[in-house]
Amino acid sequence: MADKPKRPLSAYMLWLNSARESIKRENPGIKVTEVAKRGGELWRAMKGKSEWEAKAAKAKDDYDRAVKEFEANGGGGGAANGGAKKRAKPAKKPSKKSKKDESDEDDDDESE
Repeated sequence: MADKPKRPLSAYMLWLNSARESIKRENPGIKVTEVAKRGGELWRAMKGKSEWEAKAAKAKDDYDRAVKEFEANGGGGGAANGGAKKRAKPAKKPSKKSKKDESDEDDDDESE
């Protein structure tokens, strides 16, 4: 059986993958973490992001289509609600009342 499709890249990640080499060229010897930091600065300052946002939207559409196809073909092993790897959030426990709150309630009972 085929693996579940991977999530699509964001507009920023698509842009960063294309800009990474030029960032390295402009800053020889730059660390990987610094490339990402510089990329973030350039992305925030960038005005024309619509090209990358359109590419990201298309990638998301392709991904959504691939996931539906995957699930229709029996993928996911019965975990069609979001994948088997995601952990369910633990149920919230009822909040415990403090001793002060309990003593207030006892006072109310006595006054009746």
